[in-house]
Amino acid sequence: MLLIFFIAVIVALVGLTQWRAARQEAQAEAATPPSGDFVEVGGVPVHYKVMGSGPDLVLIHGASGNLNDFTMGFTDRLTDRFRVILFDRPGLGYTGRPAGHGGAWNAAEETPTEQARLLQSAADQIGVTNPVVLGHSFGGVVALAWGLERPDETAALVLVSAVSEPWPGSLGWTYRVFGSSPGGALAVPLVTGFVPQRVVSDSIESIFAPQQAPDGYAKHIGVGLTLRRESTRANAQQVNALRPHVVEMQKKYSTLTMPIEAVHGDADTIVPLQVHAEVLMGDVPDGNLTVLSGEGHMPHHTSPDAVVDAIDRAAARAGLR
Repeated sequence: MLLIFFIAVIVALVGLTQWRAARQEAQAEAATPPSGDFVEVGGVPVHYKVMGSGPDLVLIHGASGNLNDFTMGFTDRLTDRFRVILFDRPGLGYTGRPAGHGGAWNAAEETPTEQARLLQSAADQIGVTNPVVLGHSFGGVVALAWGLERPDETAALVLVSAVSEPWPGSLGWTYRVFGSSPGGALAVPLVTGFVPQRVVSDSIESIFAPQQAPDGYAKHIGVGLTLRRESTRANAQQVNALRPHVVEMQKKYSTLTMPIEAVHGDADTIVPLQVHAEVLMGDVPDGNLTVLSGEGHMPHHTSPDAVVDAIDRAAARAGLR
């Protein structure tokens, strides 16, 4: 009888956790609905937003984010002279996950190349041609994969606080746990259902440090979208499995002959300048690095003029302006 009681308690707790997680997800989606449109790529819905007119500029967000990260004043600086195309990456925001990925017990990640191909197929459907491609943080390595996949159809790359090189050491335990099969199935629903707001606030503060996040940032991007079960799993799996893919990509960087503009803060502790952008400049034929003194990981919010200047330089170097 005691065993039956314990089993019943466990089942009840699991049921409560899943109910709570589903409730939190519904509230997050109601608070931050899709702001753009959708195309379907091989059965996968891809959420995108198009703004402005001019040469095509694709913006790819980082880990734990979505396309709303760029629409808090940043895209307004660009739409007078670029057609700006924003995408949600696979599993994040409102873009789905390709076949073979997703599900509570599935730990398969979308590689940077797989992500680039998915977004390129979506871009083809909406008529994107010869774009400047900007990637922030994790989005930077997807932008590099975009360039490697289509070197003759990518005008330039702009890499903002971008992951680009293999790094020493290991990632935090949360990525390893949430990116695993048992962690994704058992631990992630607890995070979705019960993570304290203070933990979310502290995470945002650490990402922006030593600067501060803009007022209303969490609400604008819809942090609850990232905390959904499938998005938390996707993010953790992609980050946790990233390094071996970067090792292989680095071997091909010398073939990236398009102009590359990198913008990186020297106070970035999330993606350190010395490990990534400085090394990348020795790997690519036509790179230019702008180092922002005292800046952290989010310069498109905290020093947007420097990032906009890099975009304009990239477009000019590519002959688009």
